[in-house]
Amino acid sequence: MSVVNLDLELLRTFVAIVERESFAAAADSVHRTQSAVTQQMQRLESQLEKPLFLKRGREKRLTEDGLKLLEYSRRLLALNDEACSAIAGATLTGEVRIGAPADVADSMLPNLLQRFSKAFPSLRMTIDTGRTAFLIQAMKRGEIDMTISARAHPEFRHLTLRTSPTVWICAADYHYDRSQPLDLITSDEPSLFRTMALEHLDRAGIGWRIRYVAPTLPGIRAALRAGLGVTARSVEVMGPDFRVLSATDGLPRLPDVTYSLYLGLSPNPAARRLFDSLGAPRI
Repeated sequence: MSVVNLDLELLRTFVAIVERESFAAAADSVHRTQSAVTQQMQRLESQLEKPLFLKRGREKRLTEDGLKLLEYSRRLLALNDEACSAIAGATLTGEVRIGAPADVADSMLPNLLQRFSKAFPSLRMTIDTGRTAFLIQAMKRGEIDMTISARAHPEFRHLTLRTSPTVWICAADYHYDRSQPLDLITSDEPSLFRTMALEHLDRAGIGWRIRYVAPTLPGIRAALRAGLGVTARSVEVMGPDFRVLSATDGLPRLPDVTYSLYLGLSPNPAARRLFDSLGAPRI
């Protein structure tokens, strides 16, 4: 295949379709008609000589090539926008308050902060780390401007950051006796991972008992290291002293979780501009 000069306008529409989850919603965000958006995607597929969407019922899903293109598209658009800001001498001052759950604070958050800092070095950022449910409530109250969450919050604008596998995690030397109920280490309510674990164990007919409840991730990690049981979390929690239990150990497969960056309904102007610089769709 010969090298193709990809059209950034087509890529921006492509990303908008994925993030807005429909051609119609993407058309609104890029200020085009739905037929024009469809024609743009036909042009993009023609340039690449690859189908990007697969129709399943009324929905269109990304093909494997579409998934590959999505990551590259985001990177190309981010670099383009960063270059334009730098050449134009764009500055952004003020403070942006960002929330992050503890399990992603040392994985996704550093890359995000680095990207913000490079684009707007004069911007001051404050970080609030805590439970997702509480961070969302804080954002609704206007106490923080944006937050990372693995739950869906359709009332807010969002940008997908990463999809991560959810796994059963235990200490490296932990022995799981399948003849006994599974000892669980969980967060207290509300907890996406606690609900997910209990539902999938019940569905698989596997007995369980909650051995340890912790309100924070450090508490969960401490209980895991002590060999008190097993927890269901995204792979971001993994460390060298932990291992994963899988279907070969008799445990059910857990669904992936998608982490997104959500923008509050009434963020300060600096936060809105920062969010827009990521190439997020406009509502």
